[in-house]
Amino acid sequence: MSNGASLEKILLCHDYFVPVSFKGMDPSGKLQDELHGSKVELGKKVTLLRGISIIIGTIIGAGIFISPKGILRSSGSVGMSLIVWIACGVLSLLGALSYAELGTSITKSGGHYTYIMEAFGPKMAFIRLWSDLIAIRPAAMAVISLAFGQYILEPLFMPCGIPPMAVKLATATGITSVMYLNSMSVTWTARIQNILTLSKLLAIAIIIVPGMYQLFKGETQNFEDAFDLSKVQLSGIPLAFYSGMYAYAGWFYLNFVTEEVEHPERTMPLAICISMAIVTSCYVLANVSYYTVMTAEELLSSEAVAVTFAEKLLGNFSRVVPLFVAMSCFGSMNGSLFALSRMFFVASREGHLPEVFSMIHIRRHTPLAAVLILYPMTILLLFVGDIYSLLNFMSFLRWLFIGVVVLGLIYLRFKKPDLPRPFKVPLFIPVIFCLTCFFMVFLSLYSDPVNTGIGFAICLTGLPAYYIFIYFSHRPKWLQKSLDSFYRSLQIVLEVVPADQ
Repeated sequence: MSNGASLEKILLCHDYFVPVSFKGMDPSGKLQDELHGSKVELGKKVTLLRGISIIIGTIIGAGIFISPKGILRSSGSVGMSLIVWIACGVLSLLGALSYAELGTSITKSGGHYTYIMEAFGPKMAFIRLWSDLIAIRPAAMAVISLAFGQYILEPLFMPCGIPPMAVKLATATGITSVMYLNSMSVTWTARIQNILTLSKLLAIAIIIVPGMYQLFKGETQNFEDAFDLSKVQLSGIPLAFYSGMYAYAGWFYLNFVTEEVEHPERTMPLAICISMAIVTSCYVLANVSYYTVMTAEELLSSEAVAVTFAEKLLGNFSRVVPLFVAMSCFGSMNGSLFALSRMFFVASREGHLPEVFSMIHIRRHTPLAAVLILYPMTILLLFVGDIYSLLNFMSFLRWLFIGVVVLGLIYLRFKKPDLPRPFKVPLFIPVIFCLTCFFMVFLSLYSDPVNTGIGFAICLTGLPAYYIFIYFSHRPKWLQKSLDSFYRSLQIVLEVVPADQ
């Protein structure tokens, strides 16, 4: 049977593309046998260890190694900066515990999108999805990937500068590698995430251990007058908290893959609590180590704090630090893509994206189309877009929607009091965190009204998009026929089928 004939055999049945024969593209018939011989679904392969590695691996990126100085600059003193690091860790834990309740009571993947859908309906959920798809996620992925491209090449070019095009090519290679890995195997994606998480914890240990050794030897001169309030300005404290909360962002990614978590009612709260304890300890101890070896002025003037620290204390070993930073960035890229692809998978299942994005590869059991959805926009932004401006426009939306999600938790307590809640937090926890999120949104509006307003306007374009693409779904027959033909062809090229329910 020819390829053309096999295409004709793909029938549209109950709004699903159901492959009847792949023989034209698979003469041996193995594809057909595999399709009928096993369930095609996303398996429960996220164990407690893998859940911890997803959370830690996405929270800890390049920031703690390169520029943990935003908090010091805004807080005004060493002591106050350490208090802010601890307080932000505690506040992030409150948010993570709120998400643990949502993840154990609403056992669907998708994270923010799913919880907004359950609490406030499809329109607001689509606006969140739209913002993620057209701006937030491609820009965020491009930024962390650029850091990967920069630091993976730095040892090769030291002490010279790296050509910008070389950085972009290395970045594109990193993005492609992460996409390929997530497309090929859920198991290997999780295993490599474990390895990358261990490598970044090792890198932080290389900072903490010698720093603590110096501290216990009596090198405490940099902590004299640690709480000198002469340079502290009350207007800077909120900005310090904003920087700190951004550094801890990523604790919510396990909620994007709830359906793949083993025993989520036990695994999710445990993974979240263990991860946040580890991350908070690492951040605080790393900063104590920095302050032990470097003065506040040296830290503020350094372009890469971990490199400066290593040069002062570890000699030639400082050349290895950029590689650790690159691996840390790659881990963040891998973990976030693994989680985000499930949000697009669920959005497609809910009818907010074309159905091909909720299909599974018949052999690899990965949501192939959902993994690849960000690739074109991310590469486009990398080479022709103004990534940092876009990220500035959209950064406040992160806290706005997280605040809406936690507000939804409070709302569901009253709207659905009988909803099963295997893990339930005291009500004051989501209330405090919700107020924190909306305070940071207000801070964004106050400190940068222009960029915040532009970001809000981009977000609101999701409203007409909802009515055009979702609510008024009647399309001209010629357009619908062309779209159906395109998605059928895409399904065969990607070798994906509807997931077994």
